[in-house]
Amino acid sequence: MAKTQHPRINLDLVQVDDLAASAKALEEGRTDLAIVRSDVAPPANGQTIVILRRDVVAFILPPKSHVGSMANLAGKTVGIPAGRLQAYNAQILDTVLGYFDVPAKDVGRVFLSLDELGEAARAKKVAAVLAVGPMAPGEIVDVVATIAHATKGTPGMLSLDEAETIGKRFPSFESIDVPVGAFRARPATPSDTVTTLAVTYRFAAPELMPNVVAAAIARSILTTKAKFMALTPLANQIEAPDPDAKGPLLPVHPGVADYLNNGDQSFFDQFQQYFYVSGLALSLAGSLFAAATTYWSRRRSEADWRPIKRLVEIADAAPRADASGLAALDEEFHQLVSVVLGTSPAGGDTDRMSAFSTALAHARHALDQRRASLAPEPGVRPATTLVAAQ
Repeated sequence: MAKTQHPRINLDLVQVDDLAASAKALEEGRTDLAIVRSDVAPPANGQTIVILRRDVVAFILPPKSHVGSMANLAGKTVGIPAGRLQAYNAQILDTVLGYFDVPAKDVGRVFLSLDELGEAARAKKVAAVLAVGPMAPGEIVDVVATIAHATKGTPGMLSLDEAETIGKRFPSFESIDVPVGAFRARPATPSDTVTTLAVTYRFAAPELMPNVVAAAIARSILTTKAKFMALTPLANQIEAPDPDAKGPLLPVHPGVADYLNNGDQSFFDQFQQYFYVSGLALSLAGSLFAAATTYWSRRRSEADWRPIKRLVEIADAAPRADASGLAALDEEFHQLVSVVLGTSPAGGDTDRMSAFSTALAHARHALDQRRASLAPEPGVRPATTLVAAQ
């Protein structure tokens, strides 16, 4: 769908082992976006783009249960649906027990399939079943249906009236009110509004993502929610995060918060500003590149013409040189010739080579004239006859 809405977007899906690996991939910069659950190793650099869904933490009780609080679970066993998330859900159990000062070791836990959970509830082998899922078809609805079918009764749900306080102590959780019949209509489960905990699945991005990009992603998801719902009913739970939320874990990305507070006008203003700043940066970079090119071209030109200038200076100095000075000028003359002819590419600058040929002939003539006027000195070699291309 992203490809259809934005043909220039290339979305590569990265497979990871579990929720913890997804969070770690974002934190280490191996992905630009990730789906994370708020209670499972939230990435330190992660910020919220949208909330994909809220999962209720539900302690489902068999019919006629005498468990009225978390403290009543001490010495009993809690069932947990077996699956890929069982270890994370068991951690939720330990967290909640810890808040109520119930040692985790005092509460047993078993990981069972749905059918096994129903039978365990009927046989009173489990005092409660911890299920984590949405207020929609999913794990909790399945657990309630299984227990109701196995026990021929109406399951209950344990209330956590301290949920808001728990959420303040453990920011990965939040308080949620579950309405009557959220998980079963007739007979209703729960039979009354129940307060409990929830965890959130979030589409997260790194904090360094540009504001305009984060806002564009959020806007795209929120404005095409209806199309996502055609693919899965769970898409109905996609929601915008609270832009004023100040939680320390997975805070709202500032670009998303600005879009949510100010709407499309802010988004398009930000978009235009982004491209203005980008254009300004590109323009500045272009100017700097042009200046650098001109500077280095000038430096290169000066370097190319320096040997020619020096040949003229040698020609001017030769008539006044003594024998040793003449030998030094003659040596430098040959070095300049070797350097220029050794570094000039074939088909090089015609004007420069023509000037070099002229300066070469002028210097050679001056050196020969001065050598003829001096008595031959040991160590002074005759100038080599050179033919320069005209």
